[in-house]
Amino acid sequence: MTDPIVLEETYGAHNYHPLPVTVAAAEGVWVTDTSERRYLDCLAGYSALNFGHRHPALIAAATEQLGRVTLTSRAFHHDQLGPFCAELAALSGKDAVLPMNSGAEAVETALKLARRWGYLVKGVPDGEATIIVADGNFHGRTISIISFSGDTEAHDNYGPYTPGFRSVPYGDAAALEAAIDETTVAVLIEPVQGEAGVVVPPAGYLAAVREVCTRNQVLMMADEIQSGLGRAGATFASSRAGVVPDVYVLGKALGGGIMPLSAVVTDRAVMDVITPGTHGSTFGGNPLAVAIGRAVIKLLEPGDLQEHALAMEQELRDRLEPLQAHGLAGLRVHGLWAGLDLDPALGSGRALCEQLAEHGVLAKDTHGSTIRLSPPLVITTDDLDWMTERLTLSLKALAG
Repeated sequence: MTDPIVLEETYGAHNYHPLPVTVAAAEGVWVTDTSERRYLDCLAGYSALNFGHRHPALIAAATEQLGRVTLTSRAFHHDQLGPFCAELAALSGKDAVLPMNSGAEAVETALKLARRWGYLVKGVPDGEATIIVADGNFHGRTISIISFSGDTEAHDNYGPYTPGFRSVPYGDAAALEAAIDETTVAVLIEPVQGEAGVVVPPAGYLAAVREVCTRNQVLMMADEIQSGLGRAGATFASSRAGVVPDVYVLGKALGGGIMPLSAVVTDRAVMDVITPGTHGSTFGGNPLAVAIGRAVIKLLEPGDLQEHALAMEQELRDRLEPLQAHGLAGLRVHGLWAGLDLDPALGSGRALCEQLAEHGVLAKDTHGSTIRLSPPLVITTDDLDWMTERLTLSLKALAG
């Protein structure tokens, strides 16, 4: 058989630059390649695999639903959607759920919702709504989203761009407030910037954003696609800062690593500006995806996974901090999530990820010399020890 990598390079679009690892099977925190070599997955699908690969409860939910019905479209009701919406609303402490598929679709939905709310409720003149975003953001790759991205690779050569966005420095609540005027309908913020390298805002920042939004009648929309559903050591990263946004944007882990599933979750006063025909999706809220989503919610309801992620935060930090003497120029840990800045003199983040793969650990670089670690929430301290040992070997290999 022709090498799958060769086929992909020959016939696939070159919009990714994967490590030369071809995964053929996976279970829990481990994946196995086509040559039967095992790797510790410390990326977990950018948090899509928060519960590990092929979690038994999620596989069981998917298998059962596959035997019943997988798609009806929203032209008809089905027996999984109502319970899913009720259960996700309860988990989120909100009133209403609008399910979509990808995270980018959920962000686009939130942007549309905010603009429509601004016109119909706040009274912003039609066509003038503005939304505040943060420098260094990553919310997806649609035209509207990359229009306010500072990442040149994601942004350049896709114009003309969608207007109506103002970007301010992340972590600066005063700059954010200064950007608000009578046309502002929402602030879209990541409680922790994942793609930027697990950038954690200063203490008090999210609370200040919440206060500014409330005082100015502006929706606070938290993009918790990567940070939510346990990753940050709580159901939502916002809650670790004592903050409840007006709108949660969810995705990735919501589909259990099996199906794309995302959602916008808010209260009726906001959601009810959406009426029949004003927004939709053929696959949004399909029976298979939301059956899996219900099983995800069931895993999160007891809170033990979130508690484990919070407890593992210190375990992860304790293991990574000594490596600052071996080539790490910076380190940020939040829940079961870490951003590691490699000393550029040793090489790029890509070079470190290649070394890690050689030593049996899968991770992903970002923005030059930074890598991210986001293993499944079911990882153990023994697994972390194994990872740290190989990370140390990889840093030493780069140092020569």
